[in-house]
Amino acid sequence: MQFHQYNDTDALNEDFAKRLVTLLKEAIAERGRAYLVVSGGRTPTALFNALSEAELAWQNVTILLADERFVPVDASDSNERLVKANLLKAKAAKAEFISLYASASTAEESIAKVLPRIASLPCFDAVILGMGEDGHTASLFPCSAELNAGLCADAPALLAVNPTTAPFQRISLSLPRLLDTQHLFIHLVGPGKLAVLKAAQAGTDVTSMPIRAILQQPDVDVAVMYAAN
Repeated sequence: MQFHQYNDTDALNEDFAKRLVTLLKEAIAERGRAYLVVSGGRTPTALFNALSEAELAWQNVTILLADERFVPVDASDSNERLVKANLLKAKAAKAEFISLYASASTAEESIAKVLPRIASLPCFDAVILGMGEDGHTASLFPCSAELNAGLCADAPALLAVNPTTAPFQRISLSLPRLLDTQHLFIHLVGPGKLAVLKAAQAGTDVTSMPIRAILQQPDVDVAVMYAAN
């Protein structure tokens, strides 16, 4: 695991955006299209804004989320809404976006609609994950009934999650789908998140801190991008 620390979030986002643009350009040059998975929440908002202004053949980039709350796209809690407002604009407006949400009664029914498209995608070029104070990543929450299924090596690309410690049903990429990438980044801001990361590194039980399932991968290029403030 690589650990990159920055003086502040401005420095982090500037360098992070440059790294991502380089990776995406290389992928486009090699196979004609690049695939980027991003996290939701508020932490990546500034990174999204920086990335949206990058000079890139965005029409050859496909973007999707690592997880989504099962809420309508126009709801304030929608990760897709956040991505569209902060990333899919300016130069990046030409990128293709694949939604994890489909209008349905349940997350399971939504997954049935979108799973074929997600499962058909090739290896990702970059995956950006966040991490919660409880050590969850994507919507792989500790102690959730669906966690073990999401961590299995033969898990389908998507799963529905009913978290006991957070609101809303979730749709999440499974661990094997997240790990099917050339580069995996963990994006953290604040000393509290650094303390959680250190706690995760100090143990091995993935059910109590699912981020450990990412950190313990020997064959995946994992880089932590961290700024204290």
